[in-house]
Amino acid sequence: MNKKGFLIDMDGVIYSGNELIPGADTFISELKRKKVPFLFLTNNSQRTPRDVVNKLAGLGIEAEESHVFTSAMATGWFLARQKPNGTAYVLGEGGLLTSLHENGYSLVTHDPDFVVVGEGRNFTLEMVNNAVDMILGGAKLIATNLDPSPKKKGWNNLGIKSIVSMLEEATGVKAFSVGKPSPVMMRVARKKLGLETANTTIIGDTMDTDIIGGIQVGYRTILTLSGVSKKEDLTKYAFAPELVVENAGELDLDKWLEERENRTPFAEPVAPFANRRKKAKLEA
Repeated sequence: MNKKGFLIDMDGVIYSGNELIPGADTFISELKRKKVPFLFLTNNSQRTPRDVVNKLAGLGIEAEESHVFTSAMATGWFLARQKPNGTAYVLGEGGLLTSLHENGYSLVTHDPDFVVVGEGRNFTLEMVNNAVDMILGGAKLIATNLDPSPKKKGWNNLGIKSIVSMLEEATGVKAFSVGKPSPVMMRVARKKLGLETANTTIIGDTMDTDIIGGIQVGYRTILTLSGVSKKEDLTKYAFAPELVVENAGELDLDKWLEERENRTPFAEPVAPFANRRKKAKLEA
């Protein structure tokens, strides 16, 4: 029997801010009890794996650093293979700096191979101007992710997309994004678990990252309604998750794993599309 496992988004699936989402702890406990391999998958490049583990512990979920894979880790992996022992000018902090160091990169302030953008609150407009000059001088522009700003009053951390857009406009250079929904992060995460594509499930709360990313690389997809995307949003998209649940705790894990046994990806229409066709037929 081939091994099956999960890639699990965090914010919106496991927690919201500093609050545990109901059912999330039960879901993780079930995965552990049944020895189902999993990774927590987050686009947040500020946190190190240890930071993530500590946050989860504060919510009552025990995890190991080996259970965590961030966009910062994916970015370090990617750059080390694009140009081993290269140099980077970084707009970011914490986990991103750590990952680049661990992957053999030197952080510089002049003539870098790459300008790398991640989450951060401490970089200045002067640093952005420096990055513009470096990109115009030939440095390649890398984004750990392209998450947008939540557009909420009082939000104190701009989405990376806003910073990257500023650099793209100023330089005429398009950034390459490594984090979800990029296949780079999705495939590396799967390989870390030693899973085959057909036996990998991603569970997330966002149609524009988790679900589309999973569909594009052939994973099974589960959308939780405990975060960004809501049920009424599904009709706006030309793609759909295979399953929609209120929260991760609602997933019947035994049934999901059993169904995986004799199923091939895309062998049947996913429920939202099937329901739309049925509805249209009845209305006709």
